[in-house]
Amino acid sequence: MKMSNFQNKNVLLGVGGGIAAYKACELLRRLTDSGAQVHVVLTKAAQKFITALTFQSLSQHPVHTDLFNLTEESEMSHIQLADQADVVLVAPVTADLLAKIACGLADDLLTTSLLVTQAPVVLAPSMNVNMWEKEVVQFNLNTLKSRGYHIVEPEAGYLACGWEGKGRLAEIENILGAAHDIVTAQVGGKKKSLAGRRFLITAGPTREFIDPVRFLSNPSTGKMGFALAAEAALRGATVTLVSGPVALPPPSGVKYHGVTSAEEMLKICQLEFPQSECFIATAAVGDYRSENIQKQKGKKTEGPLALNLVRTPDILFELGQKKQTGQIVVGFAAETEQLLKNAKEKITKKHLDLIVANDVSRSGNGFASNDNQVTILSPSGQKTALPSMPKTQLAGILLNEIEKLMNGVGN
Repeated sequence: MKMSNFQNKNVLLGVGGGIAAYKACELLRRLTDSGAQVHVVLTKAAQKFITALTFQSLSQHPVHTDLFNLTEESEMSHIQLADQADVVLVAPVTADLLAKIACGLADDLLTTSLLVTQAPVVLAPSMNVNMWEKEVVQFNLNTLKSRGYHIVEPEAGYLACGWEGKGRLAEIENILGAAHDIVTAQVGGKKKSLAGRRFLITAGPTREFIDPVRFLSNPSTGKMGFALAAEAALRGATVTLVSGPVALPPPSGVKYHGVTSAEEMLKICQLEFPQSECFIATAAVGDYRSENIQKQKGKKTEGPLALNLVRTPDILFELGQKKQTGQIVVGFAAETEQLLKNAKEKITKKHLDLIVANDVSRSGNGFASNDNQVTILSPSGQKTALPSMPKTQLAGILLNEIEKLMNGVGN
């Protein structure tokens, strides 16, 4: 990683009140060594673990702690702190701080600055493993991901509280890497790398009803598509997101269409596709629907039930056929066998510029997971196999590849 890319960058470093707060000193040192100008904001709880003087000595800038400090506000208000930042890092993020950010609370200098800033935000949570695994914490985490926040998830290991499991602050190198990816995606200060580009992205499952209460569907949660939409918007793109039924809030700054069936998704995509420069089809579109939809709830009867199924429209194929010069079409191949063979066939058949293949039979990846492990394939046969990683991180890698195509680099 070329740390020189932080040269002359303004970084706002927020520090939450966890035992890992001391690691933020190393994060600060690495940033300043790379040429960044770092301004630090400590929460009240963070000051119980480490002093402002330590951060001031390392950053060579005043450390900010109080929203209502008249001296600090006259010299550098929370508006200025937030506005001057090229990237905001918060490490560690406690469960409490995570909840505040997700709810949009602004009861101290750090949370107020996070609401004001238009810069990309990297959050590095750290907490007890039982806290991390709580449903409400994961809900807050997914809410923030869907809104475009970059999450560097904690690592598993021995925790200061005596427990062992996921909750340790991510390695400093990984946190810096996330910030590095963001600042290198920005061109000319705060001009975004995808400014002026138009993206159409599909996400989630479709539902094909059999009767008013029963339907055919799949386990897709839409996380991959929502992560891509949030990242593309963060980079300045104009994004239209068309999603089947999911439990995620639409990402900020994205034009959103909620649909149910494959037919409904196709109709919206047909309207949006002609003016889109890039179409990314992450949606798990159902292949079949019931030939006859019952108007009333079907009753149980003795013996087996025969259900006649007919094909739904193949959205990726239909739009791929209509691709114009300059348009980029990216597909996803969710397979349980012969992953690369099936993915390669789809590239040709559906006129794709890239296909992202993932084995959904693997535990902990793909459907209903925060992580994914994929292989990216191009028409020329180029193959890039990636390790398992959070879908938010994968979204950045995929968009980097798409940007290369848009800029005439690669296949």
